[in-house]
Amino acid sequence: MNNRYGTLASLVYTLDKPVGRSFGDVEYYQQRLGGTEGLILEPAVGNGRVYVPLLEAGFPVEGFDASDEMLGYCRDACAKRNLSASVTRQTFEDFAYDKSFAAVIIPAGSFQLITETASAIAVLRRFYACMAPGAKLMIDLDPIGSFFGPASSVRRWKTEAGDLLTLTDHRGETDYVAQTTLSYLRYELWRDGGLVASELDLFKLRWWGVDEFSMALQRAGFVDVVASGNYQHQRAPRNDDEVITFEAVRPA
Repeated sequence: MNNRYGTLASLVYTLDKPVGRSFGDVEYYQQRLGGTEGLILEPAVGNGRVYVPLLEAGFPVEGFDASDEMLGYCRDACAKRNLSASVTRQTFEDFAYDKSFAAVIIPAGSFQLITETASAIAVLRRFYACMAPGAKLMIDLDPIGSFFGPASSVRRWKTEAGDLLTLTDHRGETDYVAQTTLSYLRYELWRDGGLVASELDLFKLRWWGVDEFSMALQRAGFVDVVASGNYQHQRAPRNDDEVITFEAVRPA
């Protein structure tokens, strides 16, 4: 199952989550990265929602993403701010760098796009391999409860040109053994009452238990694992949290 952001999906994401919009994560990552000496890597950088504010704050960040469309929005956002965008098209499974990073960050639950357990462990090990001794890994995960909301929904946005964009989200399958949900996402672009473009994405995500993911990080070689709820560092996760952030360290 390949999750990718095509033309309409990337536009919807950028309208809904523009560069700089924070859910508490932009400030949290800036605070937790304070004092970091060396390069920072953001896999699944997307449209630059977090990446660009980090660059503006003076952090040396590089990134990659599997979607050319999302990278286009990220580069445009950087160009408008006279920032140099060091982002490339790569995937979790095959990214490669000839340098080491002092930190790796994955906000917004993007790691859950990796739906096979073995693949997820392999990617964690790839992060480990590209990190310097003592470097920090930070990953946001959506809690399990967020995967069991309404079975279907419809959302709408207006583009700058006045067109209407709609997203119909229908949950198709839940695999309780594999811990995945599959949603059917239909993006439609309307102009003057007529449908001019549409996309259908099969969007699959995996959920993790707190202890389960902590053990996965340890299995990949990381130490000093801490899980924090709702961007309150070292506050143990709670049932009503909207996000859980894991931090771990590559041993020195």
